Amino acid sequence: MRERIVQEAARIMATEGVGDFSLAKRKAALHLGAPGTTNLPQNREIQTALHNYQRLFGGERQQEALHTLRRAALEAMEFFAPFRPRLAGSVLDGTASPDSAVDLHGFADTPEDVVLFLMDQGIPFDTDERRLRFDDDYAFVPMHRFMAGDVPVHLTVFSERGLRHPPRSPVDGRPMPRAGRRELEDLLRADA
Repeated sequence: MRERIVQEAARIMATEGVGDFSLAKRKAALHLGAPGTTNLPQNREIQTALHNYQRLFGGERQQEALHTLRRAALEAMEFFAPFRPRLAGSVLDGTASPDSAVDLHGFADTPEDVVLFLMDQGIPFDTDERRLRFDDDYAFVPMHRFMAGDVPVHLTVFSERGLRHPPRSPVDGRPMPRAGRRELEDLLRADA
């Protein structure tokens, strides 16, 4: 049953646009008739199955979507250069679907610096908070959502200290992987 939940959770994440591992696990268990199970798989098991699912079933459409999202991420990173942006999440790790958002981390003296920048540039945006884990503690960090053409972008704003102290990954609990412009350009060349 555990392996079936892994595969179904990966399918749900790939086809339904669910980005939360916990939600995908619960939906998978419900779909498989085991909503009360306590033996749920680890996030990294689902991540591996998601990569495999997309490689098998995503095909060219998923690869084109990933390339489009990475190009949009590079443009957004160039635009937000004063905030030394880093790419994170599904666009970086290659599991993004066509409807995924670009997840950027920006760094500023104060969160208001980014708000003022967005307003000065005339970019309509929504502000929210994102709950992230740092070491053994959780913290709420400001996040701004906006559209870059047809691509949704989520810009999470960290203090200057956040540049060297990334939050923990929901996949494996290690420091969250992040990429600068050069690493993203390397990924785009590899995609081509």
